[in-house]
Amino acid sequence: MDICRFDKSMSLFDRAAKVIPCGIYGHLSPVIRVPGSTPYYAARAQGSHFWDVDGNEFIDWLCAYGPMVLGYNHPKVEEAAAKQRKLGNCVTLPGDIMVELAEFLVDHIPFADWTVFAKNGSDLTTWALQVARAHTGRRKIIMVEGTYHGTHAWCTPGHAGLVPGDRDDMLYFKWNDILGFRKLTEDNKGEIAGVIMTPYHFPNWSDNLLPADGFWQEIQTICNREGIVLILDDVRTCYRLHLRGSQELFGFQPDLSVHCKTIANGYPFSACFGRNEFKNAASKVFLTGSYWFSGVPMAAARATVQEIKDSGGVEIMYKIGKMLIDGLVERAKGHGLKLTCSGHQTMPFVKFTDDDDFFLTQIFSAEMARRGIFVHPHHNWFISTAHTEEDVSRTLDAADEAFKVVRSA
Repeated sequence: MDICRFDKSMSLFDRAAKVIPCGIYGHLSPVIRVPGSTPYYAARAQGSHFWDVDGNEFIDWLCAYGPMVLGYNHPKVEEAAAKQRKLGNCVTLPGDIMVELAEFLVDHIPFADWTVFAKNGSDLTTWALQVARAHTGRRKIIMVEGTYHGTHAWCTPGHAGLVPGDRDDMLYFKWNDILGFRKLTEDNKGEIAGVIMTPYHFPNWSDNLLPADGFWQEIQTICNREGIVLILDDVRTCYRLHLRGSQELFGFQPDLSVHCKTIANGYPFSACFGRNEFKNAASKVFLTGSYWFSGVPMAAARATVQEIKDSGGVEIMYKIGKMLIDGLVERAKGHGLKLTCSGHQTMPFVKFTDDDDFFLTQIFSAEMARRGIFVHPHHNWFISTAHTEEDVSRTLDAADEAFKVVRSA
């Protein structure tokens, strides 16, 4: 198997560091992968693969950190986007595509009576908190310790530029700790506006945790009793877990739900869905952006969701995800290694069991990249409908070679 080199990526990064803070900032930073052992820049992409600036081809199990759900440059999505682009994208007034898309999506999500649109998850998780406060007249928000909900001050995993007041009204409990949640509601009775949670807990650097039996149902019962707005952060998950939203898989009904990563196949688009009860409060919370009414991402979203439905996309991702996970665990076992693959099979978190400092997982990630397989040592992976059984086979063959290196380490 050919071993990749990343000379052009390194050269570009040296140039970038002179004119861009960190060179590559945020969650795409190579610092949080294995510096120097993976490509830094892509040149093009198609289907489940991308090519870096050095000409290396990769099977991409990160899917642009989630947004690529149907495959890069999916023909139906690109056709819809191109058609809308000829009509107009960012115009002085919104287009009819906005109304058509809202009707389509609201009809698609069982609990939803209305929706609003933005560009990314952070926009709307923060806006949903404001809607909860406007509706209840309360200030405090509950969230799970260690959960990522975006980049705004109340939830960013960063440290610089923050002041204590940014999080004065945030309350925290541990995932699956229903007693801890109940105590927060009792100790702050009549003061809690909302609770925001992901469908299951996927902290970086830790095994992903699914909800315990009855967890979501008990959360919903308490929220209903105490008048707390239940907000689902379905940004990362949504159509990878269930065609009508993750709440359908876990058997509960949120009051507000935010979608993003799987909704427009890489075009900048997000949506928040809500019940009629919260529509008045939603209308009072200012929500806008210079590009938020642009039509091309809306057309892409309409085509993406329709194609996931028409193609049985969720079932495809379930199948490929299970093949990948089962194969990796079995191949690792053959080398005397034990893998933990936690979370949902369409977006698994893969690590070596008892590898608490991620030393072995980082070696594995780097060795996979050298063999044309792009994975991440500290973040969950993603499955798309474009991934094939051949992709899985090639990945497992590369993993065999990578496991040999890990074993020797």
